[in-house]
Amino acid sequence: MTKEKRERIPNSEATRVIPKGRLLIIGGKEDKGDKPSRQQEHNINFISEEILKRFVDELKGENPLVVVIPTASRQPEKTARDYVEIFHGLGAKNVQVADVRTRPEANNPELVELVRNAAGIMFTGGDQLRLTSIFGGSEMLVAMKETYAFKDIIIAGTSAGATAMSTPMIYEGKSEGGYIKGDVRVTTGLEFLKNVAVDTHFLTRGRIVRLTQAICTNPECIGIGLEEDTAILVTQGGNVEVVGSGLVTVVDGMGITETNISEIDNGEPFTAKGLRMHMLGSAEKYVVPSYLRFQLQ
Repeated sequence: MTKEKRERIPNSEATRVIPKGRLLIIGGKEDKGDKPSRQQEHNINFISEEILKRFVDELKGENPLVVVIPTASRQPEKTARDYVEIFHGLGAKNVQVADVRTRPEANNPELVELVRNAAGIMFTGGDQLRLTSIFGGSEMLVAMKETYAFKDIIIAGTSAGATAMSTPMIYEGKSEGGYIKGDVRVTTGLEFLKNVAVDTHFLTRGRIVRLTQAICTNPECIGIGLEEDTAILVTQGGNVEVVGSGLVTVVDGMGITETNISEIDNGEPFTAKGLRMHMLGSAEKYVVPSYLRFQLQ
C-alpha cells in the first residue's frame, strides 16, 4: 500500500478494519518431515508437515514471496537456512531471509519494502523479547501490520514467534508452576492478535496455570494455549481453525466470579473461580469476540 493511499484512510476507519490477511500461530516443534515424536506416532490423524504445508498452501499469487525472519533465534543463520530448505521442498521457491538483529535494521527501507511485497512471512522460534525489543515501533512492523490489514498475506510464527504475535505477551514464567503471583511476566507483543494471550509448548511443558495467571490479571483477554505441532489459523482477525496433531486450550476469564490476584503479595498462590475452558482438536473452530479483535493503530 502506498503512502498516499494510507493517508486517505481516516484514522477512525483504519482502527476498525477487518484484516484481509491471515495468521498461522504455531505451538512450536511443528513437524518438518523428520521422524515424528512418540506422541505423534500414536495419533492416527497425524499428517507429516501438515502445518508448514498449510502455510505454503495459503500463499497467494504467482511465484509468491516468502520472507523468513529468524530474529528471535540465537542461531539465526542456521534457523533461516532450515526454513528456506523446508519451504523449497514444499514447493515455495521464492524465499528470502530478513536477518534483522538490530533496531536500525528493522527500519531499513529495503527490508520494509521486502515485507510489503511478501505473500507470506515466517517468524521463527527463539526469544520473543528479541522480537518485541527489535521490531516494536519499527518501520518493518508498521509495514507488516498494514500489509496484514489490507493484503491477502499469511503471517506465521512458531514458539517464540507465535507468543510474540499476541498482546498481552507472556515472556517469562516458571513452566512447572505459575501458580505463585509474580511467577509470570507479561508485556506488549507485536499485536497482530489483540486481547489474546498465546502460550506455546502448552501441554508438554505444563503451562496451563501460568496462562491462567496472565488471564486473571485482565479477564477481558482470552488465553490460547498451543500444544507442539499444533497451530491456529486466524482469519478476519478472530475466526480460529485448529491445524495439526495436538490440542488447543482456550482459557476464557470473562466469567470469573472471584480472584484474589490483586490482593495477595508476590510469592503467594492465587485463586480464580468461574473460569471457562475449551479443548479443541484438529479442524475445530473458535470465534474470538468481535470487540477483542485486531485494530490497526
